[in-house]
Amino acid sequence: MNTIIVDDELQGRNALKAKIAMYCPNLRIIGEAENGHQSIHLINSLRPDLVFLDIEMPGMTGFEMLNHIKDRNFQVVFTTAYDHYAVKAIRYAAFDYLLKPIDAEELIHCVQKLESSKYPVNDDRLQVLQNKSNKLALATSEGLYFCIVDDIEYLEADSNYTTFHFLDKSKQLVSRTMKDFEELLPEDKFFRSHHSYLVNIKYVKKYLRNTGQIELSTGRLIDLSRRKKEEFLKKVLNEG
Repeated sequence: MNTIIVDDELQGRNALKAKIAMYCPNLRIIGEAENGHQSIHLINSLRPDLVFLDIEMPGMTGFEMLNHIKDRNFQVVFTTAYDHYAVKAIRYAAFDYLLKPIDAEELIHCVQKLESSKYPVNDDRLQVLQNKSNKLALATSEGLYFCIVDDIEYLEADSNYTTFHFLDKSKQLVSRTMKDFEELLPEDKFFRSHHSYLVNIKYVKKYLRNTGQIELSTGRLIDLSRRKKEEFLKKVLNEG
Protein backbone atom coordinates (compact mmCIF):
# COMPACT_ATOMS: atom_id res chain seq x y z
CA MET A 1 0.00 0.00 0.00
CA ASN A 2 1.46 3.35 -1.06
CA THR A 3 1.44 5.48 2.08
CA ILE A 4 1.79 9.15 3.05
CA ILE A 5 2.50 10.42 6.57
CA VAL A 6 1.11 13.82 7.61
CA ASP A 7 2.35 15.20 10.94
CA ASP A 8 3.63 18.65 11.90
CA GLU A 9 6.28 17.12 14.18
CA LEU A 10 9.40 15.70 12.48
CA GLN A 11 10.02 13.41 15.46
CA GLY A 12 6.52 11.97 15.10
CA ARG A 13 6.98 11.31 11.38
CA ASN A 14 10.35 9.67 11.91
CA ALA A 15 9.08 7.48 14.74
CA LEU A 16 6.17 6.24 12.63
CA LYS A 17 8.40 5.63 9.60
CA ALA A 18 10.77 3.56 11.72
CA LYS A 19 7.95 1.41 13.09
CA ILE A 20 6.46 0.92 9.62
CA ALA A 21 9.84 -0.14 8.24
CA MET A 22 10.32 -2.63 11.06
CA TYR A 23 6.83 -4.07 11.46
CA CYS A 24 4.82 -3.29 8.31
CA PRO A 25 7.04 -3.91 5.25
CA ASN A 26 3.95 -4.12 3.04
CA LEU A 27 3.51 -0.35 3.45
CA ARG A 28 5.58 1.80 1.07
CA ILE A 29 6.18 5.37 2.23
CA ILE A 30 5.92 7.58 -0.87
CA GLY A 31 5.79 10.98 0.83
CA GLU A 32 5.38 13.01 4.00
CA ALA A 33 3.99 16.44 4.86
CA GLU A 34 4.19 18.70 7.89
CA ASN A 35 0.89 20.55 7.49
CA GLY A 36 -2.51 20.38 5.85
CA HIS A 37 -1.62 22.54 2.84
CA GLN A 38 1.40 20.41 1.94
CA SER A 39 -0.60 17.23 2.33
CA ILE A 40 -3.34 18.40 -0.05
CA HIS A 41 -0.77 18.87 -2.83
CA LEU A 42 0.97 15.60 -1.96
CA ILE A 43 -2.21 13.52 -1.93
CA ASN A 44 -3.54 15.02 -5.15
CA SER A 45 -0.27 14.40 -6.98
CA LEU A 46 0.77 11.00 -5.58
CA ARG A 47 -2.68 9.41 -5.06
CA PRO A 48 -1.80 7.18 -2.08
CA ASP A 49 -3.69 4.12 -0.87
CA LEU A 50 -3.26 5.10 2.77
CA VAL A 51 -2.68 8.31 4.72
CA PHE A 52 -1.54 8.48 8.36
CA LEU A 53 -3.00 11.82 9.38
CA ASP A 54 -2.29 13.90 12.47
CA ILE A 55 -5.33 15.78 13.77
CA GLU A 56 -3.92 18.87 15.49
CA MET A 57 -1.71 20.79 13.07
CA PRO A 58 -1.09 24.54 12.77
CA GLY A 59 -3.32 26.36 10.29
CA MET A 60 -5.51 23.40 9.37
CA THR A 61 -6.61 20.31 11.29
CA GLY A 62 -6.55 16.86 9.75
CA PHE A 63 -10.36 16.90 9.68
CA GLU A 64 -10.39 20.19 7.75
CA MET A 65 -7.73 18.99 5.33
CA LEU A 66 -9.86 16.07 4.17
CA ASN A 67 -12.60 18.48 3.14
CA HIS A 68 -10.19 20.05 0.62
CA ILE A 69 -9.50 16.77 -1.18
CA LYS A 70 -11.87 16.10 -4.08
CA ASP A 71 -10.75 12.58 -4.99
CA ARG A 72 -10.61 10.79 -1.63
CA ASN A 73 -10.02 7.28 -2.92
CA PHE A 74 -7.73 6.33 -0.05
CA GLN A 75 -7.95 5.08 3.52
CA VAL A 76 -7.11 7.22 6.55
CA VAL A 77 -5.62 6.35 9.92
CA PHE A 78 -5.73 9.30 12.30
CA THR A 79 -2.80 9.72 14.69
CA THR A 80 -3.34 11.74 17.83
CA ALA A 81 -2.33 12.27 21.42
CA TYR A 82 -5.24 11.14 23.58
CA ASP A 83 -8.19 13.48 23.20
CA HIS A 84 -11.48 11.86 24.14
CA TYR A 85 -13.60 14.15 21.96
CA ALA A 86 -11.44 13.65 18.86
CA VAL A 87 -11.20 9.88 19.33
CA LYS A 88 -14.96 9.63 19.84
CA ALA A 89 -15.59 11.55 16.62
CA ILE A 90 -13.17 9.30 14.72
CA ARG A 91 -14.85 6.16 16.00
CA TYR A 92 -18.33 7.53 15.20
CA ALA A 93 -17.19 7.82 11.58
CA ALA A 94 -15.63 4.32 11.56
CA PHE A 95 -12.12 5.55 10.85
CA ASP A 96 -9.06 3.81 12.27
CA TYR A 97 -6.81 5.71 14.66
CA LEU A 98 -3.59 5.31 16.60
CA LEU A 99 -2.81 7.06 19.87
CA LYS A 100 0.59 8.69 20.28
CA PRO A 101 3.13 7.46 21.16
CA ILE A 102 2.22 4.78 18.65
CA ASP A 103 2.47 1.23 19.92
CA ALA A 104 3.98 -1.34 17.53
CA GLU A 105 1.33 -3.99 18.21
CA GLU A 106 -1.50 -1.51 17.67
CA LEU A 107 0.11 -0.42 14.40
CA ILE A 108 0.36 -4.02 13.18
CA HIS A 109 -3.25 -4.74 14.16
CA CYS A 110 -4.44 -1.55 12.47
CA VAL A 111 -2.67 -2.37 9.20
CA GLN A 112 -4.04 -5.92 9.24
CA LYS A 113 -7.56 -4.51 9.54
CA LEU A 114 -6.94 -2.11 6.67
CA GLU A 115 -5.81 -4.94 4.42
CA SER A 116 -9.04 -6.86 4.97
CA SER A 117 -11.42 -3.92 4.48
CA LYS A 118 -11.40 -0.95 2.12
CA TYR A 119 -13.31 2.13 3.22
CA PRO A 120 -12.13 5.21 1.31
CA VAL A 121 -13.01 8.62 2.66
CA ASN A 122 -16.39 9.82 1.39
CA ASP A 123 -18.77 12.68 2.14
CA ASP A 124 -20.96 10.54 4.41
CA ARG A 125 -18.01 9.60 6.61
CA LEU A 126 -16.83 13.20 6.80
CA GLN A 127 -20.33 14.30 7.77
CA VAL A 128 -20.37 11.73 10.57
CA LEU A 129 -16.87 12.81 11.65
CA GLN A 130 -17.86 16.46 11.91
CA ASN A 131 -21.35 15.94 13.33
CA LYS A 132 -20.79 13.02 15.66
CA SER A 133 -23.84 13.56 17.84
CA ASN A 134 -26.40 12.69 15.16
CA LYS A 135 -24.95 9.95 12.99
CA LEU A 136 -22.96 6.77 13.42
CA ALA A 137 -21.05 4.78 10.78
CA LEU A 138 -21.14 1.02 11.34
CA ALA A 139 -18.55 -1.18 9.63
CA THR A 140 -20.54 -4.25 8.55
CA SER A 141 -19.57 -7.23 6.40
CA GLU A 142 -21.13 -5.51 3.37
CA GLY A 143 -19.60 -2.07 3.88
CA LEU A 144 -20.41 1.01 5.94
CA TYR A 145 -23.94 1.45 7.26
CA PHE A 146 -24.85 5.00 8.29
CA CYS A 147 -27.51 5.33 10.96
CA ILE A 148 -29.12 8.05 13.06
CA VAL A 149 -28.19 7.56 16.72
CA ASP A 150 -31.76 8.32 17.87
CA ASP A 151 -33.05 5.50 15.63
CA ILE A 152 -31.13 2.91 17.68
CA GLU A 153 -33.48 1.16 20.11
CA TYR A 154 -30.96 -1.18 21.71
CA LEU A 155 -27.74 -3.11 21.14
CA GLU A 156 -27.26 -6.81 21.77
CA ALA A 157 -23.89 -8.44 22.47
CA ASP A 158 -22.76 -11.76 21.05
CA SER A 159 -19.14 -12.48 21.99
CA ASN A 160 -17.00 -10.16 19.81
CA TYR A 161 -20.00 -9.06 17.75
CA THR A 162 -22.76 -6.54 18.40
CA THR A 163 -26.21 -6.40 16.80
CA PHE A 164 -27.86 -3.00 16.45
CA HIS A 165 -31.66 -3.09 16.72
CA PHE A 166 -33.52 -0.12 15.25
CA LEU A 167 -36.99 1.32 15.79
CA ASP A 168 -38.19 0.02 12.43
CA LYS A 169 -37.21 -3.48 13.65
CA SER A 170 -34.31 -3.74 11.20
CA LYS A 171 -30.91 -4.78 12.54
CA GLN A 172 -27.21 -4.66 11.68
CA LEU A 173 -24.44 -7.00 12.85
CA VAL A 174 -21.07 -5.33 13.55
CA SER A 175 -17.80 -7.09 14.34
CA ARG A 176 -16.98 -5.00 17.41
CA THR A 177 -17.65 -5.61 21.08
CA MET A 178 -20.43 -4.07 23.11
CA LYS A 179 -17.80 -2.40 25.30
CA ASP A 180 -16.59 -0.43 22.27
CA PHE A 181 -20.05 0.99 21.68
CA GLU A 182 -20.76 1.56 25.36
CA GLU A 183 -17.74 3.89 25.40
CA LEU A 184 -18.70 5.44 22.09
CA LEU A 185 -22.42 6.21 22.46
CA PRO A 186 -23.60 9.10 24.69
CA GLU A 187 -23.81 7.85 28.27
CA ASP A 188 -26.71 10.19 29.01
CA LYS A 189 -28.77 8.44 26.30
CA PHE A 190 -27.74 4.79 26.56
CA PHE A 191 -27.65 2.43 29.54
CA ARG A 192 -25.95 -0.97 29.93
CA SER A 193 -28.85 -2.86 31.51
CA HIS A 194 -27.20 -6.28 31.28
CA HIS A 195 -23.92 -7.72 30.00
CA SER A 196 -25.78 -8.52 26.77
CA TYR A 197 -27.79 -5.29 26.31
CA LEU A 198 -27.29 -1.56 25.88
CA VAL A 199 -30.61 0.29 25.67
CA ASN A 200 -31.65 3.72 24.45
CA ILE A 201 -33.22 5.33 27.55
CA LYS A 202 -35.50 7.38 25.29
CA TYR A 203 -37.48 4.27 24.37
CA VAL A 204 -37.93 2.74 27.82
CA LYS A 205 -41.66 2.27 28.40
CA LYS A 206 -41.93 0.13 31.54
CA TYR A 207 -39.97 -1.64 34.24
CA LEU A 208 -41.61 -5.03 34.86
CA ARG A 209 -41.06 -5.85 38.53
CA ASN A 210 -42.26 -9.47 38.28
CA THR A 211 -39.80 -10.48 35.57
CA GLY A 212 -37.09 -7.90 36.23
CA GLN A 213 -37.20 -6.81 32.59
CA ILE A 214 -37.44 -3.54 30.70
CA GLU A 215 -40.18 -3.06 28.13
CA LEU A 216 -39.27 -0.74 25.26
CA SER A 217 -41.67 1.38 23.21
CA THR A 218 -41.84 -1.26 20.45
CA GLY A 219 -42.83 -3.94 22.97
CA ARG A 220 -39.42 -5.61 23.05
CA LEU A 221 -38.41 -7.03 26.43
CA ILE A 222 -34.82 -6.50 27.62
CA ASP A 223 -33.15 -8.13 30.61
CA LEU A 224 -32.09 -5.93 33.52
CA SER A 225 -29.50 -7.40 35.87
CA ARG A 226 -30.26 -7.15 39.60
CA ARG A 227 -27.15 -5.16 40.39
CA LYS A 228 -28.12 -2.59 37.72
CA LYS A 229 -31.71 -2.11 38.90
CA GLU A 230 -31.13 0.83 41.27
CA GLU A 231 -28.85 2.66 38.85
CA PHE A 232 -31.31 2.10 36.01
CA LEU A 233 -34.32 3.45 37.95
CA LYS A 234 -32.38 6.55 38.98
CA LYS A 235 -31.31 7.17 35.41
CA VAL A 236 -34.81 6.76 33.98
CA LEU A 237 -36.34 8.99 36.63
CA ASN A 238 -33.70 11.68 36.03
CA GLU A 239 -34.32 11.38 32.29
CA GLY A 240 -38.00 11.89 32.84
